[in-house]
Amino acid sequence: MTAPATNAAVLALRALAATLSDERLAQRFLSLSGIDPPELRQRAAEPAVLAALLRFLEQHEPDLLSVAEAIEVKPRALVAARQELEQ
Repeated sequence: MTAPATNAAVLALRALAATLSDERLAQRFLSLSGIDPPELRQRAAEPAVLAALLRFLEQHEPDLLSVAEAIEVKPRALVAARQELEQ
């Protein structure tokens, strides 16, 4: 059985991939987070980075809904994943 934190990380990585596939959303995330593409590639699996991405999505509901739909999960699953990653 996979640990809950691992499930949260996998879900967040899927959300990251969906976010980065949308150029507008990707640019906004990179700009607001202050992370550049090389740093993101290096740190993408870190819980703090993944939680920051999910927090970013939560701050604009249309983005949260769009990414949740793209990865076929309920928006509350992304919120729960962020909460797990921040523990």
